[in-house]
Amino acid sequence: MFQVHATDPDSRARAGTLQTAHGPVETPVFMPVGTQGTVKSVSPAELRDLNAQVVLGNTYHLFVRPGMEVIDSIGGLHAFMQWDGPILTDSGGFQVFSLAKINKTTREGVEFQNHVDGTPTFIGPETSMEIQASLGSDIAMLFDDCPPYPCDRAKAEESLELTLHWADRCKAWVEENRPEAGGFGRNPDRFTHQHHFPIVQGSVYEDLREKSAKHLVDLDFPGYAIGGVSVGEPEEEMFRAIENAEPHLPWEKPRYAMGLGTPPQMIEMVARGVDMFDCVLPTRIARNGTAFTPEGTINLKNEKFRLDEGPIAEDTHPLCRGFSRAYLRHLIKAEEILGLRLISLHNLYFYLSLLDRARTAIQEGYFAEFRAETVARYQPHA
Repeated sequence: MFQVHATDPDSRARAGTLQTAHGPVETPVFMPVGTQGTVKSVSPAELRDLNAQVVLGNTYHLFVRPGMEVIDSIGGLHAFMQWDGPILTDSGGFQVFSLAKINKTTREGVEFQNHVDGTPTFIGPETSMEIQASLGSDIAMLFDDCPPYPCDRAKAEESLELTLHWADRCKAWVEENRPEAGGFGRNPDRFTHQHHFPIVQGSVYEDLREKSAKHLVDLDFPGYAIGGVSVGEPEEEMFRAIENAEPHLPWEKPRYAMGLGTPPQMIEMVARGVDMFDCVLPTRIARNGTAFTPEGTINLKNEKFRLDEGPIAEDTHPLCRGFSRAYLRHLIKAEEILGLRLISLHNLYFYLSLLDRARTAIQEGYFAEFRAETVARYQPHA
């Protein structure tokens, strides 16, 4: 299911291939976020042009709106959003705790009022697995409890116990039901089953991260995620959380760091043995007129770009080529949709190509140089 093809002798970085029901995924990989069944302002055809390999959907958001009856009637999430490549769905756990107006957590699951209309709703481990089976994603995340930052030890222990208890129940549900990935675009001559990844938690506590990883590894899943990062903690705590979990995860299975990060953070995570990433930053900051470049971010609303004839960046996708920074600034200032679309396309291309280049650097033996150059050049909010 996952094969490591090349490694970096100076770090934990590796290049590999993850097989899914909708095709192979070459790692390290960045996965654009399509929370509502769409990567904001970007069509599936454009995602293919950008060489996106995997897109994300979110269990909580799709369950709340439009609801499973609608998606089921169209034939699952792949058909619903007209994407024939791999899809990863989050469990919905993070959104339940961060977005729900009121929630009550027990060992059974979470009762809450959803953020759209306040309707009383319940999601537990079995419910999350059922929803994701119905969505038909290629990779489904296990339902977990995501502790906040900061988090005292007693709360972190309580949260982790809940995550591990729910993981056991998710495992039992998966073994009993054997869900498959959706049929749209799937190659029936290959395997069709849905992969399931548990989520290592434990907040900032090294022994809890180790305990979490070892318990989940014993359940023998095809891949593992590291969660509870990028929730407001300092960067050094983010790196430490990865470092505390990664040594206890199987080398022969993929690792996914959830919800992060900036370009240099991702490259540092690759160096720490992480294979898969997602982040909302490329499209989120594009909507504010901000673009990624190898030297850092630029805010195209700034006056200094008013007469700038240069491109958004020297290396950009053909879809964005030929448009000047002056024109993009005009579009953003005039609140024209094309502006945010072009910057979104560019930012996604930047993220996707960055991980592509990291993979090539690992395969060709110059990842240490690539890592050093990327981190040195990039200055946030330039």
